[in-house]
Amino acid sequence: MRFIKYTIILEKQIILVKANLEKVSNMRFFISAVPFFDANMSVHAYKMMTHDGDKLLGTAEDHRMLGGELMAPALDFVKEIGTEPFAGEADLFVDISKYQLLIGMPLTLGIPPENFVCVVKKEALEDNATSARLGRLKRKGYKIAVEGYPRTMSMDTAVKVFDYMLLSCNHKEFQKELKEIRPYIFKIRLVITEVPDMDSFNKYSGARGVLLSGNFYSQPITKGKVEISPLKINALNLLGQINDDSFELGEAAATIERDPALSISLLRFLNSMNPDRSRKIDSIRNAVAILGQKEVKKWASIAISIGMGEDRPSEITRLSLLRAKFAENLAPAFEMAIKSGSLFISGLFSLLDVILQMPLEKAIDEVAASGEIRDTLLERKGALSEVMRLIFAYENADWHNTSLLMVKNGIDINTLTKAYIDSLYWYRQLLDTIEGEEEPEYEEKAILQEDEGE
Repeated sequence: MRFIKYTIILEKQIILVKANLEKVSNMRFFISAVPFFDANMSVHAYKMMTHDGDKLLGTAEDHRMLGGELMAPALDFVKEIGTEPFAGEADLFVDISKYQLLIGMPLTLGIPPENFVCVVKKEALEDNATSARLGRLKRKGYKIAVEGYPRTMSMDTAVKVFDYMLLSCNHKEFQKELKEIRPYIFKIRLVITEVPDMDSFNKYSGARGVLLSGNFYSQPITKGKVEISPLKINALNLLGQINDDSFELGEAAATIERDPALSISLLRFLNSMNPDRSRKIDSIRNAVAILGQKEVKKWASIAISIGMGEDRPSEITRLSLLRAKFAENLAPAFEMAIKSGSLFISGLFSLLDVILQMPLEKAIDEVAASGEIRDTLLERKGALSEVMRLIFAYENADWHNTSLLMVKNGIDINTLTKAYIDSLYWYRQLLDTIEGEEEPEYEEKAILQEDEGE
């Protein structure tokens, strides 16, 4: 019953480490993190993606353009805020240029080797000094990955230097490279990037220990199950109720009472807002009345979406929540603060088709989303859709379209990057809350009282 664990402190906003964020808040760089999946669709690691925003926007100074190889925005971010906000307890892959290696990065920055993987491009290996630096990093405990097939060295040597090899399935020699590396995959872990769909995922995931990245895990569903799991029907009914502008708290309470998991989750949520247990709750109806429409809607939207996604890859839930908070954070920049709630729900429901395994139109019908949210997700029209387009471009490291949308909407790089990093912190706090939540002292009593009342 993992669903019961998903008690979310929604009102308690993330307390950012202000001193650290101030140091990186003026960096004019785009930054994102993409997941690496194993064959079981579990996330094994993330790769940090960065790009100089000024270069894309055409405002970089000449000295900055020439010195780009020495700049290390990804390393600077990791130095100040660590790998955890980007990757949790998983490994974080970070690109290291030839020149950054030669001046001693990441070692000179004091970045610990735990959960940190240095990624070098195959072209950097043509220089013997680079190979020597990689050897030093490996002796210090860093894991090393090479992007591309390193033809300047033998595979017998490569497996001694590298822990991972990243190959793009879009590369013209990919099939040849894949054939050549197969005898060595018990010595080096293969990462296949740019995997476009689930058919390709299934095709390549059979290799021993392979990791895969791409958009396959969030592809839209065009055909889906006719029936929905009985465990999800009651939750969907509740989502439908709360998305009605005039929903009744009494009806919502009746729906929650029929589901023990929802009941316990609601009481835990209320406990998180009442840590000293000064407010006594004797029924679900009492809890719903105390929270009111706005808070019940917030709790239900996240808790139910997480619960419905339990049989989907964990990254789907993570991505839905990050999109939701990212969209909410961007509301003021788009002068839509009044629409922050709708933006949150738009992000949260953007992968509803993947969660429910049915076409998005049917999935949206199941949760009775408002017309504005429906237009945003199905028709890609309306004011909210512009925010979602920016989020989709950003999370896919499509920096060209990201910059175009920024210019079009007058969004500053710092604002965008901070909104993204804040969503990462917020998500991590949700996990900390979920994993660290203690059992409510009175929830069993409250549920028993309701049963006795029936």
